[in-house]
Amino acid sequence: MASTPSQTGPLRHFLQFRDLSRDEIHYVLDRARLIKDKFKRYQPHHTLHDRNLAMVFEKASTRTRVSFEAGMYQLGGSVIHLTTGDSQLGRAEPIEDTARVISRMVDLVMIRTFEQTRIERFAAHSRVPVINGLTNEFHPCQILADIFTYIEHAGSIEGKTVAWIGDGNNMAYTWLQAAEILGFRLHVSAPQGYQLDRKRIGQPPETVLREFADPMQACRGAHLVTTDVWTSMGYEAENEERRQAFADWCVDAEMMAVADPAALFMHCLPAHRGEEVTGDVIDGPQSVVWDEAENRLHVQKALMEFLLLGQVA
Repeated sequence: MASTPSQTGPLRHFLQFRDLSRDEIHYVLDRARLIKDKFKRYQPHHTLHDRNLAMVFEKASTRTRVSFEAGMYQLGGSVIHLTTGDSQLGRAEPIEDTARVISRMVDLVMIRTFEQTRIERFAAHSRVPVINGLTNEFHPCQILADIFTYIEHAGSIEGKTVAWIGDGNNMAYTWLQAAEILGFRLHVSAPQGYQLDRKRIGQPPETVLREFADPMQACRGAHLVTTDVWTSMGYEAENEERRQAFADWCVDAEMMAVADPAALFMHCLPAHRGEEVTGDVIDGPQSVVWDEAENRLHVQKALMEFLLLGQVA
């Protein structure tokens, strides 16, 4: 007899931020708070006992691997780590066939890959939930962690302003989806040629998105200032060209000074001090990057639990 998917309820994936509703996102964030509190008090939380997570890495990672692997073990489950070098993904097998096989043997799959279409093709043929650990287009788990971190330090993000300074990359597009769902405003400032693609985003209202040529103006009054490396993985050939284009998009003390006095600074890491952010900002009192990094662990535990078990009473 063929195996059946192990999650309760309809099959759910998390391939981009908008795959969850506003209420579901709030549930996951609330659940992450409970799970983190138990973790800090050394109380076990083994809701995924005897479940298995397959992690598929076509792009290398430190934080994504450690947070998902440690998280699944802390939930009582186990982990299988795959790369293109030790699986058929790096050979001739179609990704659809890989999905059909892997998803009959595990309960969850996390993929960190290149084009979004690859993870969508995998999910379309998977019998178990698939989580986007990062693609060229989106990074939804990171934004979940960032929003959780903001709420921890400053309360609700609804009605607030988030300033994204730098490349119009997967982080920026995911922040935009989050703003649309959770009711905050996103300010984006990127150099000419690196802005958000209007063909992808349409015409969001100014209550959701405002774009600025001047990064100082984007930071003015912002409650959260955040950025990323100038050259994302896969674009290394453009490194010198980007270094020149982004020279004025380094988040420094002047930018933070025009933000809200209680503004926070975030960075998804790894960071290049002196490029996209100065050392005094990322290591300064407004920076919450280390809490932000840790919180990947807790929100991903809550997410995996939700995708497999639904909302737990």
